[in-house]
Amino acid sequence: MQPYFETAEPECRLYLADVLAADFIAPESVDLIVTSPPYNVEVVYGTHRDDLNYAEYLEFCEAWLQRCYQWLKPDGRFCLNIPLDKNRGGQQSVGADLTTLAKRIGFQYHSTIIWNEGNISRRTAWGSWRSASAPYVIAPVELIVVLYKQEWKKSSGTRQSDITQEEFIEWTNGLWTFNGESKKRVGHPAPFPLELPKRCIKLFSYVNDLVLDPFAGSGTTLLAAVMHQRRAIGIEIEPTYCELARERILEYLRSRQYTLQIGEEKEVYGELISWR
Repeated sequence: MQPYFETAEPECRLYLADVLAADFIAPESVDLIVTSPPYNVEVVYGTHRDDLNYAEYLEFCEAWLQRCYQWLKPDGRFCLNIPLDKNRGGQQSVGADLTTLAKRIGFQYHSTIIWNEGNISRRTAWGSWRSASAPYVIAPVELIVVLYKQEWKKSSGTRQSDITQEEFIEWTNGLWTFNGESKKRVGHPAPFPLELPKRCIKLFSYVNDLVLDPFAGSGTTLLAAVMHQRRAIGIEIEPTYCELARERILEYLRSRQYTLQIGEEKEVYGELISWR
C-alpha cells in the first residue's frame, strides 16, 4: 500500500487506512507505540463512529490492541493515552478496562503516568447539585498506561538517548502536569499536545527507533518523532486529518530549511517528501 505521505530523511510515513485492515507494517518491527484512541464519547471525527455501546467499544479496542501487539518488537514499549473513566452512557472505568484487555492479549504492565491536564473548569456535569442524592466525581486527569511486549529492558536500537538529566528526573516522576491542546488551533476535535508524545518518545526510545501511532489524527506523534530523530509510521482513517498531519509536518520541515521534492522539482523548503 502506498503511503498518503512520506519523508525520506527523517523517515516518516502516514497511511490513509483503517488500523484493523492495515497490512503494511512488518510483525515485530516497531520500537514504541504512542497513541490516543477514540474515547467513545460522541466526538464527531467524520466517518468514524464514536458512540458505540461499551461492549462494542471494548471489542473494537481488543481488535486494534491485538494488531499493536503483533507489530511491537519483543522489547517494544507502548504508551497508551486513555481516560481514567467516562460518564457518558453510564459510568465506566475505561483506564482499568483497557489495561485489563491489553494484559489479556499479552502485554506486560509497567506503570501508569497521570497526566494532570488541569481542565476542571470545563466540566459541565455535576450530577445532583449540592446534594448527596447522585453527585458526580470527576478527576481532571488522563492516563498514560506504559506497557511492553516481553522484555522491559531494551536491547535493540542505537542505544543513543537524547534525554537531558533534568528531563529524566522530571519525567520519571509519574505525575505530569501540562496543558491540553486547543481544538481550534490544531483543527482536530480531540488533539493531544506535542508535549505528551515528546516525553514518551525521549524517555522510552532511542534515536532512530521506529515509532508508531495507529490513530495518527492531526499527526502530533509523527511530528514529535520527526523533531527528535525517530522514524515514524502513522495510520489515520480520515482523509481530512491525513492532510492536516501532512501540512503540520511540512510546516516543521520548511522551518528547518530542508529540501522539498515534489515529483522532479526541488525547492528549498523541506525534506524529501511525496504524497498522493
